[in-house]
Amino acid sequence: MARKSVPLPQEDLELTPSEEFVPALLDDARLVDLETEEESPFLRAQKRVSVRRGSIPKKTASRLRLAAIAFAGLTMVGLIAVFSYRYGMHSWRFTIESSDDIEVTGNQNVPRAQLMEVLGGDIGRNLFFVPLAERQQQLEQIPWVGSATVMRFLPNRLKVEIQERKPVAFARIGSRIALIDANGVVMELPPTSHAKYSFPVLVGMGESEPLSTRAARMKIYSDVIRQLDAGGANYSQDLSEVDLSDTDDVKVTVNDPSGTVLVHLGSTNYLNRFKIYVAHVGDWRQQFQKLQSVDLRYDRQIIVNPDSRLSHDKPLSAPAVRAALAAGVKPAALTASDLKRGGMSVGAASKWSAKSSTAKTTVSKTKYAKSAAPKKHGARRAGRHHRRKAHVVAGQD
Repeated sequence: MARKSVPLPQEDLELTPSEEFVPALLDDARLVDLETEEESPFLRAQKRVSVRRGSIPKKTASRLRLAAIAFAGLTMVGLIAVFSYRYGMHSWRFTIESSDDIEVTGNQNVPRAQLMEVLGGDIGRNLFFVPLAERQQQLEQIPWVGSATVMRFLPNRLKVEIQERKPVAFARIGSRIALIDANGVVMELPPTSHAKYSFPVLVGMGESEPLSTRAARMKIYSDVIRQLDAGGANYSQDLSEVDLSDTDDVKVTVNDPSGTVLVHLGSTNYLNRFKIYVAHVGDWRQQFQKLQSVDLRYDRQIIVNPDSRLSHDKPLSAPAVRAALAAGVKPAALTASDLKRGGMSVGAASKWSAKSSTAKTTVSKTKYAKSAAPKKHGARRAGRHHRRKAHVVAGQD
């Protein structure tokens, strides 16, 4: 007998999942968690700890803190600097009250009054408002000042250090005699100096010639002096004048015991040519009654008395002559026309020259030369004959 199938209730049909219902069950988040988070019974359960993080990292915070401290320090320093600046600019403590607050050192030939013409304008001024570089340039424009240093000293003092130029010769420029250094800078004779110089007088310097031209002439002069003094000869002490007007023919005036002689040395071999003069000057004086000049520029040929003593266009005035003699200029460098046209008599010049030992020696030597002059009539006639023309002496070396 056939068995009838009994239909299942609707509820049982719903409990049985169909193919369309399985994906819906898999999408349930709770079921997925149960499957994925299933732990082994043999492992300890891990406890999750929540970490609370700040908005700025520690490293950045540390840098910001250091920057704030530095900014505060700079602000403090700036405030102190502003306060100090305002105090220094306006306080009476930093005012230069008088010339006693200006100290000058190193000036021997530059009068303090001449320096105060530059620095005197800073009296009554605040120390910090004194332009040091400008004052240094103004001081170095003074001929005697080679270099200058101007310094501030708190609270209200200026200190000036002067390096003076070193003169190496006298120079006859126009109607005056001045001092000159190795670079050609001309300096006036110091009015109150106690120093006595034994330099020769340089001639041939123009009043309006540039410094570069004088510097070139001074190089020649330095070479002449160096050669004449080589080996301890010190022949430069016998020179009263050096003519540098012609650089190809340096002429020196020798203050010989028997009278001054103009010697042509040319442009080279100054020492060798001057030694020829020293070796034969005695013979020439015996041969010629009046020895005025000697030309030594030519090899194995000497010209005696080719010209007379140097003549100067402008005479020296009486004050210039007195100042020159007081500074140590040798009387042989001053001609009789200088003394006459300058307003001084021979007696007055002798008094001025007697103030230095060099001048005394020169005057006594001149007197001896006059007394030693030959007195025979033949010699006088021969002397007059020789003064009319130059004489060539050959074969002397």
